[in-house]
Amino acid sequence: MGSPTGRTLPFLLILLQIYLHGALSRATSPVGQRKPFFERLRRLEEQFQRFQEVTLTHLQGIASHYNLSFDVEARFQSLARESRAMALALNQSQAAMQGELGHLQTWVRRTQRRGQKVDRRLLALSAAVSEGSARCAREQETQRAAISGLARDVRALQDTLLHLTPLVQSQGARLAALEGQLRVASPSPAAPKVTLAPSRPSNRSAPQLQGGRQASRAPSEPRDPPLDFADRLQGAQEPVGLGKQQAWPPESPGEVCNVGPALIFPNASTANVGFLRPGFITGLRALSICSWVRTAAEHLGTLLSYATEENDNKLVLHGRDSLAPGSVHFVIGDPAFRELPLQPLLDGQWHHVCVIWTSILGRYWLHVDRRLVATGSRFREGYEIPPGGSLVLGQEQDRVGGGFDSSEAFVGSMAGLAIWDRVLVPGEISNLAMGKALPTGAILTLANATSVGGFVQRVNCTCLQLCP
Repeated sequence: MGSPTGRTLPFLLILLQIYLHGALSRATSPVGQRKPFFERLRRLEEQFQRFQEVTLTHLQGIASHYNLSFDVEARFQSLARESRAMALALNQSQAAMQGELGHLQTWVRRTQRRGQKVDRRLLALSAAVSEGSARCAREQETQRAAISGLARDVRALQDTLLHLTPLVQSQGARLAALEGQLRVASPSPAAPKVTLAPSRPSNRSAPQLQGGRQASRAPSEPRDPPLDFADRLQGAQEPVGLGKQQAWPPESPGEVCNVGPALIFPNASTANVGFLRPGFITGLRALSICSWVRTAAEHLGTLLSYATEENDNKLVLHGRDSLAPGSVHFVIGDPAFRELPLQPLLDGQWHHVCVIWTSILGRYWLHVDRRLVATGSRFREGYEIPPGGSLVLGQEQDRVGGGFDSSEAFVGSMAGLAIWDRVLVPGEISNLAMGKALPTGAILTLANATSVGGFVQRVNCTCLQLCP
């Protein structure tokens, strides 16, 4: 596109030619008229030179501006390339940052879940400690009452002995007199020897214990101790009752057959797992879990774990290396649990275990080798185990179907596992432990372990002693 100066220059040249042509035509005029003409011509040439200088200056400015615009365009293109490179780098860094944020969020959620689980367990432990302290206080109060009663009985017995002492002395004096009379009446050595029974004390002097709790002995048996006092001595040791546990010697099961399939968990790998499907299809208000178990590990590990989306510890039987050897936590609806003693199970021999629970009064029982080992109440009273979860053998779930920890894995063998939605009676448990018929109504058995992973082996043994 041309500049205004470039368009006016030809026009000025044309005017100059016309003006020169007129001047030459007037050259024939007198000499006096030429001087003004040449003077005007000189001034016109000077104006023309100045005009050329101005035009040149304008053209140089136009050229410089053109070069400057060309440089600006190049710079714009360079800036555009740099901005694209920066945008690409920014997108890459943003993608990397989003990935890191995703990993961080996953870690934070996992940490929060574990923190919540730890908090629930701490609350449960606090509740268990409080309950244990209250139970100990009640037991101490009971023991103090028993000791006080024993002291009263001892004092009553001492009083009775004080009353009996003069009676015995008087009876001895009477016996001595009777023996003297017999010697006088029968001086012959051949006379038959007669032994007289001690005379009976009167009912008026018979001992009465404090508060009427102990009746007097029969008159013909003054030397026997009071029956109520003996009963109190025998009752000083309280039998196993609600919330009590007792140790038991290991027992060999003998020949046990018809136990069904067995699963062998050779090591603590988190890949070793068995799934019982379809799990619980209805809610459970009562539960019986029985199985033959053999392990020689330092701790029992997890026998069974049931997790739902709401809670990954809805039902768990597990022991880990942080617990006492052989101890197992029986969890129903975390954080509520009871600690059960299973120390003799770590001897590498087969043992039959039954864990039973009912929501009625929260009663629970632990049977090992047909013996009642532990029992209690107020454990998840009125609770219902919900359906639709994931039921796993050999591993403890931190999420549904996963989140396993090798420190909680079971290492050993289990056979004949079965689950009922009712409470088994002792006769059924005894028959089951002796290899007799399976009690009716089992909702799940090892036959439902359709999916096993890792190095878990499924074997069928005709008899328990033949299982590898």
